[in-house]
Amino acid sequence: MITVAVLTLSDKGSKGEREDQSGLLIREMLKSIDAEVRYYEILPDEKDQIKEKLIKYSKGVDLILTTGGTGLSPRDVTPDATLEVIDRQVSGIAEAMRSEGLKKTNRAMLSRAVAGVRGTTLIINLPGSPKAVEENLTVILDVLPHAIEKIKGDPSDCAV
Repeated sequence: MITVAVLTLSDKGSKGEREDQSGLLIREMLKSIDAEVRYYEILPDEKDQIKEKLIKYSKGVDLILTTGGTGLSPRDVTPDATLEVIDRQVSGIAEAMRSEGLKKTNRAMLSRAVAGVRGTTLIINLPGSPKAVEENLTVILDVLPHAIEKIKGDPSDCAV
């Protein structure tokens, strides 16, 4: 079983001014890989708070999925916070999400989402809109169990 923390980054959501449809969608989609969401929070777009939660949850879960704060607005700081706490990037995950998104909209190239590893936890930034969350998570969902096994030290060969 994969253990997960879901962090929704939204100023309006954190104030109760917007329903978090993206976080709920992530929880639903994770059922297909037998993942257990142990933590779920809605935070404002504050880099220090995001970093604090990423550090905290990376000590207790296999996977952290963030939603929101990956664009170009001044308050979009999720990738910046993530880059400051990860030990190494997993660029292929973000590249795959952007590549798939470009098939639907040229605005996908504006995503600054990153993915990386802190300790033995995989951290992935997803966009904020439910539609984009579904498109992006669908692309990477099947590889997450294998990625997490490898991060935790599984010595078996990767060849399929």
